[in-house]
Amino acid sequence: MLSSARRRLATAAAATMLAALATAPAAHADAPVAAADAPAVNLATNPGFEIPTLPLADWGSIPGWHCAAGEGAVTTAARTGGSALAVTPASADSTGQCTQTLAVRPNTSYTYRAWVHGSYAFIGATGTGHDAPPAWTAATGSGWQQLSTTFTTGAATTSVQLYVHGWYGQGPIAVDDVSVTGDTPAPAYATWNAPTSDKAVFFTIDDGWFRTPEAAQLIADRRLPVTAFPLPMPEGFEPDYFSKVTAAPGSSIQDHTVSHRDLTTLSPAEQQAEICDARDAVAARYGTTPTILRPPYFTFDATTQQAAANCGITYLLTATADFTSGAANVYHGGPLQPGDVIILHFTDTLASDLQRALDAARAAGLTPAALTDYLR
Repeated sequence: MLSSARRRLATAAAATMLAALATAPAAHADAPVAAADAPAVNLATNPGFEIPTLPLADWGSIPGWHCAAGEGAVTTAARTGGSALAVTPASADSTGQCTQTLAVRPNTSYTYRAWVHGSYAFIGATGTGHDAPPAWTAATGSGWQQLSTTFTTGAATTSVQLYVHGWYGQGPIAVDDVSVTGDTPAPAYATWNAPTSDKAVFFTIDDGWFRTPEAAQLIADRRLPVTAFPLPMPEGFEPDYFSKVTAAPGSSIQDHTVSHRDLTTLSPAEQQAEICDARDAVAARYGTTPTILRPPYFTFDATTQQAAANCGITYLLTATADFTSGAANVYHGGPLQPGDVIILHFTDTLASDLQRALDAARAAGLTPAALTDYLR
């Protein structure tokens, strides 16, 4: 992890790079149209089960996939590469289902394929908006068999749940080389503020390693709308704390990746796993699905924007000001302005940092507002 000083330097450099974006309207551009002969993009997360367990992934899942306890594991008996998924129903009452959530476009057709090995293997998708029959096989013999099914999303469908599973009372199956092809979601829009003429400013708080009662009390007393970007590990240490600090109307818990790595140093598959698994941790613990990603160190690239979109993220958000650990840096210079996004961190000084940021907002005639009312 970076020190506070180094983090501020990194965020300031990133803010400079993003200055050109700050004046752009908060709207979404369609993804570029691919050339007719371009290979189909695989939208699945960790399709070959090759990504190691992510650092700080304390809930013990296979990156990108979620299986019931004891029913899913990585095996080296792979079709290609070094790993595959082994699915073992734990009892006669279970199929051993493993799932992943994938963002999709409405009214769009997708093809879902996977190679399987064993008896009674099934693949399919739920939540598509239409009936979508599974593909399955009674047995693959001594080799691997590819299963394939298609589904068309409904007019309001923006995400589906893929599944693979075995069958009741049957033995284990193996799954490898999953692919989902179809039209990709539009890349997530990158911005450092929430452009508005309203006298509004937005408070965001990252990471979660220090969870002080003083900060929680200040937020509660002021009914301060905050957008929290905690990491999954500190979420797991004290999940109720993040519920408390986001209890004020307009607050939300969003996505900050699993392990706080510089996403631009990772492969597209690793970026998607980092973002999707953090999304899933928030959804499992708080019952809400993030739509905003705060990329660690404010670093991202076009791959990040597409990976985020594949996880259902609409915006990549950096910040225009940093009030962490005694700082008061406004990247565009001068006082805070309407639409500014303030970054803070869950540190032992958060209560005083919040007060200093509130004083700066008041001096500029601004009122803290709900970020999700402006970034939808």
